[in-house]
Formats: sequence, C-alpha cells, structure tokens
Amino acid sequence: MERFWESPAYLWPGHATRAATFENPTAEPGGGNLGRKERPNKLLDPGERVVLADLEGPGTVTHVWATVGAPYPNDATSEFLRRQTLEVFYGDRTEPSISVPVPDFFGAVHGVPVSYASALTAINENRGFTNRIPMPFRDRIRLEYRNADERHALLYYHADVLLGPVDDDAGILHAAFRRENPTELGRDFVVTEGLHGPGRFLGWTGGVRVLDGKHWWGEGEVKMFFDGEKTPTICGTGTEDYLDSAWGLGPFTAPESGAPLVVASGEPDVRSGHRLVGFYRWHLSDPVVFERDLKVTVQQIGFRWKGGYYDRQDDWCATAFTYCSGVQAVPRMETQ
Repeated sequence: MERFWESPAYLWPGHATRAATFENPTAEPGGGNLGRKERPNKLLDPGERVVLADLEGPGTVTHVWATVGAPYPNDATSEFLRRQTLEVFYGDRTEPSISVPVPDFFGAVHGVPVSYASALTAINENRGFTNRIPMPFRDRIRLEYRNADERHALLYYHADVLLGPVDDDAGILHAAFRRENPTELGRDFVVTEGLHGPGRFLGWTGGVRVLDGKHWWGEGEVKMFFDGEKTPTICGTGTEDYLDSAWGLGPFTAPESGAPLVVASGEPDVRSGHRLVGFYRWHLSDPVVFERDLKVTVQQIGFRWKGGYYDRQDDWCATAFTYCSGVQAVPRMETQ
C-alpha cells in the first residue's frame, strides 16, 4: 500500500482503474456519461439512503471526493451537514465497519468546513471535501450515503478505485464517531476502543465545543493503552502538544497534524480563550500499532492562570480511523 505515495512511476501490473460517480455508479468499464453531461448529482429526499459504490474485489478505494449542499444555500448549516452520514460495508456484512458523519470523515469537524490540506484529507475553498485514506477490500465493498436531515440534500461525489490484488499484510479500514456533550467530570474522553488486532491506529479528526471559554481547555494528556493495559504506555503532555503545537492553540495546518478551525471566545487571550476547535492528527511517520486491542483517551483538564490545573467539562467529538487485520462492526450513526 505504501506505493500509493512512494513510487509514482510504479505501473501497477494486474490492476485496473475504476471510478464511481452518479454518472457511472456501478463503475463499469465504458459505463459513464452516455452522451453529454447527464446526471452529475442527485437530490436526496429527507431520510433517503443511496449506494455510492458496490464493487467486487479485490481492490482498494484510493480517493473519495464529495460536496453536499441544500437546494436553498441558507439551509446548508453545520447541523444539516452533520446529519449526512457515510457507511462502508465489507463483504456481505449487514453491519458497517465505517459509520461516520460525512463532514468529519473529511475533517470538517462540527460540520464547519474550513479550507486546509493534510497528508490524507483536505477541504478546498470551504466546500470541496477530499479523503485519500486507502480502503483495501478483498472480496467486496459497499459505500452508502444517508441524508438523515429533514431537508433535501444535493450530493456530488467521486470514488476512485484500483482493482487488483491486495497485499496480505494490508489492514481493513474501520472508522467510528464518538461524541460526549458534555464530558464527564474527572473522566477521560474516549477517542477509540473496542476494535481487535492486530491493527494500526491511523489517527483521527476531532473537536471541542468549549463550554467555558474564559479558561484554557487543553491541558488534558492523550493516553494510549495497548493490549488490555490498566495504565497507559503512551501519555502525552497536553492536547495542543499532541497536535505538534505549544502554549495554547491557534489555527494551523501541516501534513500530519493541524487545527484548521479555531474560533475565539472573545476573551483577550486568543490562543486559549476558544469557543470552537476542530483538529486532526495522523500517525503516518509515527505508526501506532497494537497486537490485541487499543484504547485512546484524552483527559478533561484545563488551566486557570489563577488556580492552575482543574477538571472541566466540554463537548468533545472524535472520528477515529483504524486498520485491523479482520473485518469488524462499529457503532452505527443511527443509534447515536
């Protein structure tokens, strides 16, 4: 799988390129756009579910692009976007291995699109969503989109696929969404847990709706518990430090970490007085691998200039991406 990035000159013998769009939803050879521009989009009814791709393997989904709007632009609110969901099913399974809000899958945390570019995801001009996380599949893959809002949704998408053999040691991508509003006082927010290894935690898109913008929210340390540990092997020094920043948090983007969305609360210190924060962290050059299971958490700790560290509650969310050797189910968005 590393050849997607490392060797542009590799010719991929024994593979075939396909793409699913509304112009060719089955990705059939020669099956797209039988004439002029025919149907590049679809207007989804409230509650409607549509299959974006249903492909026999082996192969790898290499890239997913999408943009979604409402018939009336003012209806395309953050709440509207958060009610758009993406699910991915492997084989003939009826339970998804990926079930996430569409904006969070692309890094538009809180349903607020902000232009940025990372090694794996990007948002262009606040409206073009891109995800390049490889999704290998050995027998079959099915991508489904659901408009769970009470308004219509106008969807465009493009899913690129490379059909052909998948490496024996390639993991299967899983992604799940978690949110706590508010978090529990004195208890860590759980980013991911419950998946069985061998596996690799690729990283996550996450965010905080800060409930007390007068004080710094991000002193919580990111912890990683491997294979049933009661105390963590990895314990960081603070949330912004985990994102490769320091001394508070301002907006920035980099290949493996960033905080594209940082909305100030109006307090004098704009690096600590926040209202809304959205970030990402990819473990590409620092792989996080586990043998049996992995749990990742973030402490809920803040800092007052007069009083020091203190336990606090905020509205946290996370979409965690994990490769596992076997296919597993994740909690569905419909039940959250």
